[in-house]
Formats: sequence, structure tokens, C-alpha cells
Amino acid sequence: MKFVDEAEITVEAGKGGNGCMSFRREKFIAKGGPNGGDGGDGGSVYLVGDSSLNTLVDFRFQPQYRAQNGQGGQSKNCTGKSGEDLVVRIPVGTTIVDANTEELIADISQDGQKVLVARGGFHGLGNTRFKSSTTRTPTKTTNGTPGEFRVLQLTLKVLADVGLLGMPNAGKSTLIRAVSSARPKVADYPFTTLVPNLGVVRVSSERSFVMADIPGVIEGASEGAGLGFRFLKHLSRTRLLLHLLDVAPPDGSDPVVHARKIAEELEKFSPTLARKERWLVLNKLDLVPEDERAALIKRLTKALKWKGRVFSITAISGEGCADMCQAIMLSVEEHRRRLLEDPEYQDAQAVLDREMEYEIRKSIESSRAARRAAADDDMDDFDDFDDDNY
Repeated sequence: MKFVDEAEITVEAGKGGNGCMSFRREKFIAKGGPNGGDGGDGGSVYLVGDSSLNTLVDFRFQPQYRAQNGQGGQSKNCTGKSGEDLVVRIPVGTTIVDANTEELIADISQDGQKVLVARGGFHGLGNTRFKSSTTRTPTKTTNGTPGEFRVLQLTLKVLADVGLLGMPNAGKSTLIRAVSSARPKVADYPFTTLVPNLGVVRVSSERSFVMADIPGVIEGASEGAGLGFRFLKHLSRTRLLLHLLDVAPPDGSDPVVHARKIAEELEKFSPTLARKERWLVLNKLDLVPEDERAALIKRLTKALKWKGRVFSITAISGEGCADMCQAIMLSVEEHRRRLLEDPEYQDAQAVLDREMEYEIRKSIESSRAARRAAADDDMDDFDDFDDDNY
């Protein structure tokens, strides 16, 4: 199935049913009084998280969703039937944003999490409601109110504890194949990975974490180059970033330059994301003579002024991966424990998530605006072309 991580949909709640104007008329009861019933409430629209879904592709084919209208009231004080609510399933990890106000409505992070996105209209009142001691034959009724209408921007971000970050062909897909049961495509050309891949890494029978293989990042990615910013946002939900670095690039380029380019793109895309904990993973050490490895590792960490943890691995053979996964598991477990037990840590994480969400949305919008402006300039140049002098 095609992976789609962005979609725009319209949701419209049902209209409330109108109130009924009716009077009781039976044999020997000529003036029985009002008996018009109320209308029914309109149905509301809910979005609910579903862990069995992993793409927004369905919303590309069905972008409009409308709940049922409420029925009108009837005589004999019969209330109209309320409209049925519409429940739309979306993947867990989806953020819901109002496209007109840019308000963040909800962040679906759990299976079964249910969010009201469009409230149904209120029912109209029948003329029985307006009966009083001074108004014996009311002719007043009210109409049901319309349901809410919204244009929603859905953005899916994969839910993973660890995100793999690096240049194309750094060995991210090879690593996730080595430590999990995931089988992403591996080949010796750039951008082999076109969509995120998730793998569950099991350290023991009851201890595991989820690792995300994100398509490679190149210079200019934050502005839309290569696969661009489309997949950078998937790193925002991860607890930890593993920065994979090919220590022996086939073109002979300097790995330090590659690492700095990645850091610059992260900073441009989201400064908050760039401050997320990041570990350096030096991959493909099997391509370096054994007696030169220690000196190479020392040179790279010194040139990058790396402060965080450093791991040396050979993903294709699995060398060094077990120790790295154990360290990741301990870090993830500590994060999970603090989220459950430390209220201050929870609040701090919530603030960071909001800041990151805002920065990412602004970065994406500004990049798209720049690309639209460039496309408009190209069209202007085409319109100004003088084909008579060609």
C-alpha cells in the first residue's frame, strides 16, 4: 500500500431537526392544545486512533465526511430521531490541525483515543415548548442549528522510540534489518528507502523498543531538496536519535562534512528537534583496517566536538549492535519511567512537543511558500518569452 503521511479532509456534523407545530385534534376534543415535538440532534463527527492503520492513503480517495442530520419533530409530542454520529478511524500518531485557524485540535498518540472534531447541531423546539398559562395555542417553533463544518489537516508521524538519522546509504536500513525483524529494501544507491520503516527491537522476552528507519537526509532537505522535509517530521516523536555516519564513504568524502550537514539541516528545520538527545553511531568499520579504527574514531569525535555517546558498529554483520541496543533500551526505559512518575518531566516534554510541532509546521509552510513563489517566477519567465524572436 502506498505510504501517505499528509491529507486534508472536510468534516461536517449533522443539522439538528426542526421543531414541529401541531395541535391535538381528537373526537370530542376540539381544542386539545399544542402537541408538536422537538427535532432530533444532529450527529457529530469523531476521529479515533486505530493502531491497525499505518497510512493516510484512504483520505486521498475520500476527503469528505458528513454525519447524519437529525429528524424533524412530529405530532403527538413525538421527538425526532437524532442523527447517528460518524466515527472515522485514523492511524495512531496523527496530528489534527484546523486548516483555517492553524489550531492544533489533537495529537492521536494512543489506540482508541477519540476526539470530537465537529459537533452536531442542536435540535429545534416544537410548539409544545412554548405553551404557558397565557399562551394556550402557541404557533412558535424553532429550527435546528447547523452542524459544525471544518477543514482538517491530518499529518501522520510514525511512533517510535528511536529514529535513525543519516545521509543516503549510511546503513540505516541495514541496521534495522540487523537488530529487528523488519525487512526494508537494501541497495547500493541513494534513496533506496523512500518511506519510513518501523522495526521492533527485542532485547529480551519482555523488553523491546521501536526503531524507525527514516529516508536519508541531504543538504537542503529542510528546504525541500531530495525527499526534503516530508520525512524529517517523523523524527519529532522519537525519544532518541541515532546519527549514523559512514566512516568510509565510497566517494572518498569526509564523514565529518556529512555529519555537519545533517546537523545544519536539523537546526534549520526545527531548533528544538536539533536539541533532542542524539548518539553518534560510526558504521561500516569493517571497511577500515583494524589497526586504524581507534585513531579514526578519535579523529571523528574530536573534529565534531561530540559530547554525547558514541558507538562503533558494523551493521551488515551485527558487530557492536547488541551493546548499542542494550544502552538504548536502558535510556528508553528511563524515559518511560519518568513519564509515568515525574510530573515535572511530563510537563517539560509536553512543552517541548508543542514547540517542536510549531517549528515544524512553520518550516514546512515557509518551504512550500518559497517553492510556490519559485514556480510562479518560472511561469512569469515563460509568459515573457518572445517566441517571435526565437
